[in-house]
Amino acid sequence: MRLDKVERASPIDAGHATGGGWLRALEMTAPIAKSPTRILPHVIDDVAAASGDAPALLSDHECLSFRALAERARLYAGWAARHGVSKGDVVCLLMPNRPEYLAIWLGITRAGGIVSLLNSNLTGASLAHCIDIVAPKHIIVDVELLAAFASARPHLTSGAKVWSHGDAGSEVPNIEHAVGRGDAAPTDDAHAPTIADCALYIYTSGTTGLPKAARVSHQRLLTWSLWFAGMMGTRPNDRMYNCLPMYHSVGGVVATGAVLVSGGSVAIRKRFSAREFWDDVARFDCTLVQYIGELCRYLVNAPPHPAETKHHIRLACGNGLRPDVWEQFKDRFRIPQILEFYAATEGNVTLFNLEGKPGAIGRIPAFLAHRSPTTLVKIDLNTGEPLRDADGLCVRCAVNEPGEALGLISDGRTNVGGRFEGYTGRQESERKILRGVFKPADAWFRTGDLMRKDDGGFFYFVDRLGDTFRWKGENVSTTEVAEAITAFPGLTEASVYGVEIPGHDGRAGMAAIVGSPDLAALREHLANRLPAYARPLFLRLRGEIETTATFKHRKNELARDGYDPAAIADPLYVHDPERRAYVPLDAALYRRISAGQVRF
Repeated sequence: MRLDKVERASPIDAGHATGGGWLRALEMTAPIAKSPTRILPHVIDDVAAASGDAPALLSDHECLSFRALAERARLYAGWAARHGVSKGDVVCLLMPNRPEYLAIWLGITRAGGIVSLLNSNLTGASLAHCIDIVAPKHIIVDVELLAAFASARPHLTSGAKVWSHGDAGSEVPNIEHAVGRGDAAPTDDAHAPTIADCALYIYTSGTTGLPKAARVSHQRLLTWSLWFAGMMGTRPNDRMYNCLPMYHSVGGVVATGAVLVSGGSVAIRKRFSAREFWDDVARFDCTLVQYIGELCRYLVNAPPHPAETKHHIRLACGNGLRPDVWEQFKDRFRIPQILEFYAATEGNVTLFNLEGKPGAIGRIPAFLAHRSPTTLVKIDLNTGEPLRDADGLCVRCAVNEPGEALGLISDGRTNVGGRFEGYTGRQESERKILRGVFKPADAWFRTGDLMRKDDGGFFYFVDRLGDTFRWKGENVSTTEVAEAITAFPGLTEASVYGVEIPGHDGRAGMAAIVGSPDLAALREHLANRLPAYARPLFLRLRGEIETTATFKHRKNELARDGYDPAAIADPLYVHDPERRAYVPLDAALYRRISAGQVRF
C-alpha cells in the first residue's frame, strides 16, 4: 500500500463555491435511483479495482488499502451469510474508531444485515437499552469495551450471540478467527439488499432522554457519500482527518464515504485531542478536516501550537461552528475555506453554506427549492407547539423572525432527501411528524431547532426548541447568552438553561461556567451585550461541563440540579438587583428564594 505524501489539492475556486458544488453533487447523486441494487460497498469495490493499493483508511495502528478494505468487507459479508444473518437481521457493533470499523459494517450490510452502531461511551442500563431496542441477532464487541458490555449484560433482555474483536484471551468467541476461516461473499448474491433496505441504525445523542435508533437506508448512505463528495469536491489526492465518533453519521459516514467514493483516503484517530490535532494533520498530510462546532472552539481556546499553520488543509467541513468562533478559527489556523452545513441523521432538512458566510448554517438555492421544501413556522415557546391561525394551519415566520424549521416529507422514491425513515419505535417516529401544517393532509418533519432566515435566503441557528425559555415576558436564547459569556476573557465554556423560581412566571436564566472570573467585570460585560431579561440570574462555577461524545452539553442534568447549594458542591452565585452584583448563594438565601421572599 502506498503511504507516500499526496500531491496537494488546491483550494476550491470561486465558481465551485458559488454553484459548482451544488451542480457536482446533483451530477454524482443522479444515477442512484436508476440502479436500485447498487449500494455503497459496490462503489468501494469499483474504487478498489481502479486504485488497488492506494491508501483508503489510515491510523497509527492499522492501515487498509482500497483493495484490503474491499476484501475485508467481503469476508465479513461471508461471515454474516454463514451465521444466519438474513436481510433485515441486526448486528450490533461496539468498537472504538479504527479502520476495521468501516470494513465490518460495509461487509455485513452488503449481506443484507442491519448494523447498529453503538455509542462506545455507554455502559450499564443505557447501553442495554440501545441494544434491546434493535433486537440484534449478534453483537460484536471490541476487547477494549468488554468491561463496558459486561456492565450492560445484567440489564439485557435480548439473547444475541456475542463475539469479541481483538486479542485479549477472552472466553467470548473471536470474530476475527471466524472471519479468517471462511470465504468471502460472492459479488452477485441473490439475497443482496436494494437501496430501499435499511443498512444502519444510528442513535440520537440522548441529551433529552434515552437514545433513539434512527433508520438509515442504503440509499441514504450512498446519497450522503456522493452528495458531500460533490459539495467538497473530493479527489483522489485528498486526505481527510477524522477524529469524530464513527458511530455517528458525520464521523462514520460523511467524513469517510465522501472521500472514499472519490478515491481519497481518511486518517482516523480514536478520539479528538486538541493537543495532538495539528501534529496529526501535518503527519498524515491532510487536505480536509471534518469538524463539529465545539471542536473548533476547543482548538481556538488551546495554547498556540507550532504546527497549527504548517498544514495543507484546503477545506474544513462540518456543522455547528458558531459566529464567535468562525473568524478566529479561519484566520488563526489559515483555513482557506469553511463548508458549514446543517443536517440530522434522521431528518430531511439539509442546508449548505458554500459561500463561507460567517454564522450562517446554509441556504437552499432556488433551483433546488422543489427538492427540499423547508420552512420556518411560529412557535409557542411555553408549549413547544406551533401557533395556528383561525383555520387551524401553521403560520410562516417573517424575514429574520425565529421559528421552528420544518421539512416537507415526501415518499422519497426519487428524492431520498425528502424522506423521513424514522426510528425503530413507531411512537418516537410519529412525534417527529407535524401534520396539517399548510394543508389538512400534509406532513412535515420537525427538526426541533429554532432558526431565522435573512432576506438573502441564509438560515441561522437560534436555539434548540426547549432550550429557549421565557423570562419577564421575553424569549431568551440560551445560545446567544452562552456566546456572550464565552466572549469574556478567560471563559472558554458555558452552558445556559432556565430554572423555575417560586412566585415568578417563566424560567430564570442560569449559567454553568468553566472558570473563576471577576464577577463584577463579568456582570458589566454581560450588561453591555445582553438585555436585562437575558442576563443569567444564577451562576455555577465548574471545573468542566459534562458533554456527549460530540461535545453537546448535558443540560438536562444541570437543569435538574437547579440552584440548591445543599445539593451542589460547585460555587453558586445569584444576581442581587439592589446591590447590582453577583453574590454568593448560601443556604439561608436559598431558603428565602424558595419561600418566594425574594423578588427578581
